[in-house]
Amino acid sequence: MSIFKRLKGIMKRPEPPVAARSILATGPGDICEVSLVTYHVIGRVLSSRRRTTMLTLQDGAELSYLLVEERETNAYSFFSPIDGRLDSITEVPMTLDLDGRTYHMEEHYAEHVTTVGKTPFMQGGEQSVWRYQSDDRKLLRVEWLDGRFMIYEGESVLAADVEVLEGKPTP
Repeated sequence: MSIFKRLKGIMKRPEPPVAARSILATGPGDICEVSLVTYHVIGRVLSSRRRTTMLTLQDGAELSYLLVEERETNAYSFFSPIDGRLDSITEVPMTLDLDGRTYHMEEHYAEHVTTVGKTPFMQGGEQSVWRYQSDDRKLLRVEWLDGRFMIYEGESVLAADVEVLEGKPTP
């Protein structure tokens, strides 16, 4: 090895440390952990206006959903789909009673979303969302897009319980 190559190696700046992957940058193909359970991310629904991301997570045959809301600090909610049906978008009630638990509507909004991968809605568009909460802090989320309803039941998750384990390199 020549003396110039040695000097060049000594003078070269060290490479910056690799930044930790953000849960907001995850998408299909990534692996994440929620409350000590490892999931494969298979889909993502993104609302840039409200700065929310709904990740479709798969653990074996079971599907779950992680809602990430970008605020001062990120807020996380973990959902499981439930069977249920509503007849019309115009008849979504202010309170819902499911299995002896009463949910009260907190918020209703419509937003344009984009989808990537396997999600409940195969293409983006104008999505209506109703958010409910029960007295014991359980969450219920109702979504409507292109004539189809999805209903999810879940709870808030601490930021420390959500971690990206591996995935695509960030651009």
